[in-house]
Amino acid sequence: MKLRSLMWILWPSFLMAGVGSAFVFALIDPLDVAIFGYIQLEREALYAAGFFFFWFIGSMSSLLSIYIFPKPGESNENDISF
Repeated sequence: MKLRSLMWILWPSFLMAGVGSAFVFALIDPLDVAIFGYIQLEREALYAAGFFFFWFIGSMSSLLSIYIFPKPGESNENDISF
């Protein structure tokens, strides 16, 4: 994988992780979240974990998009052109 492809994967997912975590934590107070019913984390730890979770989900989405995109010179006979 080229460095440029890595940029196409990580940068949009980073931006969406920021938007996603801002949206979720605007609605949910991290101190109200209890993992498995009794484990409570500090506010900053849950913010970081949420951000990295959203970043991982976004990067997997971008990676899948790049994976299924046709390579240069590759043609599909069933491709419909408008």
